[in-house]
Amino acid sequence: MIPSTTQAGSAARIEASAHGRNGRLALASSYIGSSLEMYDFLLYGTAASLVFPALFFTGVEPGLAIALSFVTLAAGYVARPIGGIIFGHFGDRLGRKKMLVVTMAIMGAVSVLVGLLPTAGQIGVAAPIALVALRVIQGIAMGGEWAGATLMSMEHSKPERRGFGASIAVSGGPSGAVLATLVLGAFALLPEEDFMAWGWRVPFLLSVVLLAVGLFLRVRVKESPDFEKAQESGQSHRGTPLAEVFRRYPKEVALSVVGGLAPLFMQSLLATFALGYAVQAGHSRSDALLMLTIANAIHIFTIPAAALLSDKLGRRRVMVAGAALGIVGIWPMFALIDDGSTGMMLLGFIIGNPLIQALMYGPMGAWIGEMFSTKTRYTGLSLSYQLATTLGAGFAPLIASALLQADAGSTSLLAAFFGLLCVVSALAFILAKDRKAVES
Repeated sequence: MIPSTTQAGSAARIEASAHGRNGRLALASSYIGSSLEMYDFLLYGTAASLVFPALFFTGVEPGLAIALSFVTLAAGYVARPIGGIIFGHFGDRLGRKKMLVVTMAIMGAVSVLVGLLPTAGQIGVAAPIALVALRVIQGIAMGGEWAGATLMSMEHSKPERRGFGASIAVSGGPSGAVLATLVLGAFALLPEEDFMAWGWRVPFLLSVVLLAVGLFLRVRVKESPDFEKAQESGQSHRGTPLAEVFRRYPKEVALSVVGGLAPLFMQSLLATFALGYAVQAGHSRSDALLMLTIANAIHIFTIPAAALLSDKLGRRRVMVAGAALGIVGIWPMFALIDDGSTGMMLLGFIIGNPLIQALMYGPMGAWIGEMFSTKTRYTGLSLSYQLATTLGAGFAPLIASALLQADAGSTSLLAAFFGLLCVVSALAFILAKDRKAVES
């Protein structure tokens, strides 16, 4: 009996060790996937502000060219809910891992193709059409990536640390932003003619490195333990997960979408609009990129810190605190960017993402995921988050530009608008219950 017990204990330790290694691999895989997503997004967003108007929307007034460029950015966001539905459906039926391999491959391939795309001066109107088509395809893939990566991290974590686990995937976002701004900052130092001719393309082509590393990890990670248990017990979805989400969880979807508006608006605002705004305020492009990089580096750590705090205090308290800070902090954020000092601009960026956005966004993956059962979680999380992304982030640059013009260059209307979004999101945080993952 003693040898048998010893062998059983040894086997259990080996199994636990293997599960721990696989959990770490899942976290790393999700982290790299989210990094690639934000790297691609920020490259596109920055190029939409600084490059695409001149190269793909020629022959029109500069302000209109910028607006048209931002429309292509919004097109990718509009496509995201479609991707969320598609990949959520098959993710709930076939598994998280398979879908995540596909989404990562598509995201990386599209980024490389954008870097190779001929300009309007070379192929005429076909250039902006191809740009929009690629952006839509990428948006569909991104629609399935965030939720799948978040679930793989969350479902490989202990129940009491699921907020922190989900946030590891989420923190890949600012990591990708840091990498993107470092690469863009390096090429922004090129003479303007060289940067516009070929320098902007290289960061897009370099995404193939993240793609290779991410796929290497992703094909090796095991399926989510929650999904495997659901399969073994016959609880994995065999019908249409989307129909069940609308039937059983309409309130949860609505609250998730509304709750995501403020943090996702801020994310997009600082990733796209704020860079051009800082340059207009008198900062150099390289200084603005550098300060944004430093703020994003801090953001990598404040996202999991906020999620860990939500594991201890509850999602609601932490996220409402972030919304309250947003109502007040948006005003000094813009004032500091306008100050003219590089250090003050950095402080403004830090108020925006590492503080305001992180408190609302860090716990968000677990907050939404815990509202849905295992068999509908991929669909519920994808649909809710991508609708929030489309509404909150997709149109943020256009809204910000329009409010800035309507207020004769002042940010007062924009700050008031964001404050209103924070109030609305806070109400959603309050109305939603803090809960552990619901049962199937």
